[in-house]
Amino acid sequence: MKNTKKDIFVIGHKNPDTDSICSAIAYAYLKNQLSENKYIPKRAGQVSSETSFVLQAFKTKVPTYINDVRTQVKDAIITESERVPKNMSLKNAWSILNEKELATLAVVGDKGELEGLITVGDIAKSFMGVYDSYILSNAKTPYKNILETIKGDLITGDDKTHVTHGKTLVAAANPDLMEEYIEPGDIVILGDRYESQMCAVEMNASCLIVCVGGEISPGIIRLAKEKGCTIIRTEYDTFIVSRLLNQSVPIEHFMVKEHLITFKQDDFIEDIRNIMAQKRHRDFPVLDNNGKFIGFLSRHGLMNTDKKELILVDHNEANQAVDGIEDAKILEIIDHHKLGHVQTLEPVLFRNQPVGATATIVYMMFKENRVDIPKPMAGLLCSAILSDTLMYRSPTCTPIDKMAAEELAKISRISVEAYAKRMFTAGSNLKSKSAQDIFYQDFKKFMAGNISFGVGQITSMTKEELDEALPRLIAFMTSAKENHSLDMMFFMLTNIMEESTYLLCAGKGALEAVENAFGNDIDEHGAYLKGVVSRKKQLIPKLMSELQR
Repeated sequence: MKNTKKDIFVIGHKNPDTDSICSAIAYAYLKNQLSENKYIPKRAGQVSSETSFVLQAFKTKVPTYINDVRTQVKDAIITESERVPKNMSLKNAWSILNEKELATLAVVGDKGELEGLITVGDIAKSFMGVYDSYILSNAKTPYKNILETIKGDLITGDDKTHVTHGKTLVAAANPDLMEEYIEPGDIVILGDRYESQMCAVEMNASCLIVCVGGEISPGIIRLAKEKGCTIIRTEYDTFIVSRLLNQSVPIEHFMVKEHLITFKQDDFIEDIRNIMAQKRHRDFPVLDNNGKFIGFLSRHGLMNTDKKELILVDHNEANQAVDGIEDAKILEIIDHHKLGHVQTLEPVLFRNQPVGATATIVYMMFKENRVDIPKPMAGLLCSAILSDTLMYRSPTCTPIDKMAAEELAKISRISVEAYAKRMFTAGSNLKSKSAQDIFYQDFKKFMAGNISFGVGQITSMTKEELDEALPRLIAFMTSAKENHSLDMMFFMLTNIMEESTYLLCAGKGALEAVENAFGNDIDEHGAYLKGVVSRKKQLIPKLMSELQR
């Protein structure tokens, strides 16, 4: 069960910022205009309030969240299967298995839920087994099954009812002897002898099966109706009917319905591989997230799984990527940061340019491919550039960024300065947020030699808002460092209007590293860095150099 049109995820880094989300959405749109595959924007973390503002402003849905891109059951070949009801006869189930060359049938309820499994082996055992004469009543066999199995005609009775009690027997003796062993509720197989038929009805048999198309008198039919006795006529002889009747038993009586080993479509392949190796079943049922049956996963299907295919935007480092990246197939990387450590098995399209935002590169790719940029996409890309360049104030901003943003602003019909202020205000609004929400609004991890560290950043239009959040962030820094098992933790409180940053520090040697890197005086918690607003271009390079030294 494979979709020939592949789903390819376009995804940014963990704790995504506006550039990461908007670039993923816009690049997925561009790729969908150029390819027959289906490109889907995803996110690897929660969207910030700034990004939420942007998406709402341009009426764009938030990309769905994905936290792990390891291969899942739904990436394997799931074999479609016949879904059969539990009251189906063994005979019909056997026919389906043979005609479709299947090994297992899924017994499914009215709402799609898996009720059991019946295999070729289960049915073979039922045919070869020796059962007592009460099996039809013990299994609550529907009369409909009996009629289908022996190709019978219903003379009296209701084919919607079931056999509820009594045994099955062949009336081969004369009527005088029959009275000794026929009990009320029995199913009696007989021929066209009037005396035998009359005796069985009078002894309160629940059903008469008249073989070889035997005659049934109107009087017996009338009496059978009065006594609630079902009469079925068949062209088969008593031997054939006796042999076939057990095949009318509903599969519910023989199916496996307890301790079933099932997998969910979202289960990871590496988590189920050992289970499939230990249990020598041929097929394993796969259920959706609502518990409904989808199909079967076989060992062959397990071997033919497709890795998830990804395009990474706005990052190229494994420690910033969605979990399970090592198990996925990376097709492209579009980024504007320093080169990281994402490894690929095959050559990929890798576009890395020293501009202020990944959105600027995406804009250029629209132009290069001569694809018109719709108003919503233009608005998203413009917002991303304004966000990452701090409305052209960041030293990472290039003339290309500003040119792209101005053209995109015209397409999306926004006034850059007025819109940017609303966007930044919506993004700061720090009073209503917890320290955790503020901290992880834009957070990334890095390695410098053997030292691991994290850097978060918030921006605001006013000093007062940053000062209000500062005590909460100081209290949160140490626990955040421990939660991520990092050596050091840094957090930038950036004032857009003053073009400055107060850098919080936590961890052994963190304050000294900042003092040595920037030559600034430090206080108890951090350092004031005038003119520093860019994490990528101004903070990280100096920190890296100092920590590696």
